[in-house]
Amino acid sequence: MAADASKLVVQQIHSGIGRPQRQRATLRGLGLRRPGHERVLANTPQTRGMIAKVAHLVRVKEEQG
Repeated sequence: MAADASKLVVQQIHSGIGRPQRQRATLRGLGLRRPGHERVLANTPQTRGMIAKVAHLVRVKEEQG
């Protein structure tokens, strides 16, 4: 299956409180609001780049589908 067709399940595991504004904005851009919140996102280079900026605050699982 192509990478374009796969989805990423992104879960916020740490709070954005006390983090730089850019990291908090990235969390919001990913659609995450609070620890424990999950979003299913398309596996695109843009999404992967955002995840890389806040990798220490999120957990990522690949979902085929």
